[in-house]
Amino acid sequence: MALRLTLKPNEKIVINGCVIRNADRRQMLTIENHADIVRGVDLLDESEAGSPVKKVYYFIQAALLKPDIRDELVPVIQKDLASLVPIFHEEIGGHIFEAATHVSCRDFYKAMRALRPLIKYEARLLDMINGKTVAAAE
Repeated sequence: MALRLTLKPNEKIVINGCVIRNADRRQMLTIENHADIVRGVDLLDESEAGSPVKKVYYFIQAALLKPDIRDELVPVIQKDLASLVPIFHEEIGGHIFEAATHVSCRDFYKAMRALRPLIKYEARLLDMINGKTVAAAE
């Protein structure tokens, strides 16, 4: 089955390592066969990978974008994902196992997608630790 993508004006997408930017109008693309695809909004800059979950996400992204280093990255990704398991409670930790399954199947985009809720949760935890969120007791 084909993949249909609707691109917003000036939206960036990476297909098999080729960066494509849409023009100033909304466009629809149909991808007829398997390709490594990621939207620009889903890409994480290396400088943003400062937390444990974002670091793993960045490595998964690198595996998606650079097929020549995938075999080297997969064991690193799996090890890093395993190290996250004891940190998060069972409900949110399910995303880690889902990501690990997708990495094992070499479906890196789905692995990235599985970690997005964990990135948001981690950000909230880090904000609480750093005192950016008002405690409920106050």
